[in-house]
Amino acid sequence: MKTPFLFSAAALACASLINLAAVPASSAAPARIAAAARHEHSEFDATLSAPYRGDGRGLPDARSFTLSFDYPGLQRRIGARWTLELLAPNGRTVQRWQGRLTLAGQPRTVTVRWQGRRTVSGIYRVRLRAGAGLETVEQTWDIAAGSLAAPALPAFAPLPTSRATLLAAPAPSALPYTVYYGNLHSQSSHSDGGAPLDDCKGAQAPQSAPYGPDAAYPYARAHGLDLLMVSEHNHMYDGSDGTDANADPAAARSLYQSGLRMARDFSAANPDFLALYGMEWGVINKGGHLNIFNSDELLGWEKTAGGDLLADTATPRSDYAALYTLMTSRGWIGQFNHPASSGQFIVNGVALGYTADGDQAMALCEVMNTSAFSTNDKEGESRRSSFEQACNKALEAGYHLAFSSNQDNHCANWGASYTNRTAVLIPNGVPLTRDSFVDALRARRVFATMDKHAQLVLTANGRLMGERFDNSGALTLSAHYASDSGQRAASVALMAGVPGRNGTVTQVTLTPAPGPHFYYVKLTQEDGNILWSAPVWVNQLGAEPAKSAILLAPIVRDPKVLP
Repeated sequence: MKTPFLFSAAALACASLINLAAVPASSAAPARIAAAARHEHSEFDATLSAPYRGDGRGLPDARSFTLSFDYPGLQRRIGARWTLELLAPNGRTVQRWQGRLTLAGQPRTVTVRWQGRRTVSGIYRVRLRAGAGLETVEQTWDIAAGSLAAPALPAFAPLPTSRATLLAAPAPSALPYTVYYGNLHSQSSHSDGGAPLDDCKGAQAPQSAPYGPDAAYPYARAHGLDLLMVSEHNHMYDGSDGTDANADPAAARSLYQSGLRMARDFSAANPDFLALYGMEWGVINKGGHLNIFNSDELLGWEKTAGGDLLADTATPRSDYAALYTLMTSRGWIGQFNHPASSGQFIVNGVALGYTADGDQAMALCEVMNTSAFSTNDKEGESRRSSFEQACNKALEAGYHLAFSSNQDNHCANWGASYTNRTAVLIPNGVPLTRDSFVDALRARRVFATMDKHAQLVLTANGRLMGERFDNSGALTLSAHYASDSGQRAASVALMAGVPGRNGTVTQVTLTPAPGPHFYYVKLTQEDGNILWSAPVWVNQLGAEPAKSAILLAPIVRDPKVLP
């Protein structure tokens, strides 16, 4: 085992590579010439790459920010505008850059150089606001400037992982869970994914690419993942991005069942890997995508010319309240995919609108994804998007959500475009199955990480992240972090909000007032990769705020008991 530094180290085994050319194409979806689909993913996209540390060229804090813009499926030229702001720790704007460009069917990249002058040490925020037509995108990332004291964290014996070969047995006081790392959002040739990397032009025409789920699962396993969710667009089982009025309903239903069967068979043959199959329900335009992890029924709204449903069960398009009610009645669990803060998941006219059924059905929210159309298979993709603002909006609306980080792969690089993973905690001795996975999601025993070699677990008065409880007296929040790759924590932020307030999630160091609260930890490593714990939900009892210990020391060195 590696010698621990400030934090305990965990060892994760590296998997050998797999030659995708040797993987058989799915028999359920015959190969056609791959072609770009033009509807489902036609939306303005803007990403921001902001290095966490200076690059050493010029002043110590100087660095370059990379802005990437795209509009897949664009049928005409369109102008785009952008504003980039550097915000100091106190929120003051330090510098602002602006620009315009034209998109004409190809991605565009803009490089902005910050010279790093006149900085006060601290955590700064880089914010990109961009728009094309009526569509807008906002992306924010934290960066470090100056000399920062390393945060002090409690000692933590890292939890075992499925592939750890050098990990010592956990201490008797360690949490009784094993960590499994996976990618919970990807496509194959059953919808608009599965194209070879040398011929992947974004989303594919539905069912046109050669590689199906039976190629995706061995690829992901060979690349070190413990689980992969193949989440096919529910409205593409007719082989169309629109509606094929002449499609065969039996063929659509059969294709979905074949994917479920492939997942079951692969999991049975490989007990160290969980193959998941399901659907990504909904549309982007006046809708929003969400994954359903454990439905054996294909849901849809499309019908043939004769009125036959191209699915097993009818669900009205973009009626999220009705979908949540159905999911709750069936015991299905879901994930908000790449959510936007406005215009998506609308209930009663409110984006990310809350319902009690939705709260029971929806367990995860994607907080960070890499580019859905990446062809990188060396874990080096630089285009990635943050959805923390939208996830925080859902938490403030009253949803009880854990964070996830996935890749939304549409090319044949399932889980290989970057090192980000969703990690689930399964009780020691319990096999990794769809049932144990769903149980972990129900309990919100999940953390999101941009580093597959790291762990982050939040506890509150000894209770595990994901729990909901009443508290009277002192509240002790502890962030437990470990890295196998030699990384250390550079900054730790305790984030807090109030369920149902529909306000703003903030970074706090104050004790809770009486009433409901949620807390989660956002930890940034020295390399800039971020981990997000699941929240804990605390109903603070009593008439006066209790003294609380915060054992994560945001931007300070020593743990501190707050007044």
